[in-house]
Amino acid sequence: MAQSAAPATSNPALPEVAPISLKAIAPWAVFTGILMLVLLYFVGAEQGATSLISGEAVHEWVHDGRHLLGFPCH
Repeated sequence: MAQSAAPATSNPALPEVAPISLKAIAPWAVFTGILMLVLLYFVGAEQGATSLISGEAVHEWVHDGRHLLGFPCH
């Protein structure tokens, strides 16, 4: 019934965590960066003369996000 006063040095229930290398993170970082640039384009510039998609559909979908991020649109 006696318990040891010394704390356990390792917990067998928790697995050891290996560090993630930069080589493993780089493709995901590039993908995320490109995705963010595309999103920034659609929120900030997809209207009028620079429009890639005709019509007002994209403008209406991102209208509130545009104002939230401080982009003027009208």
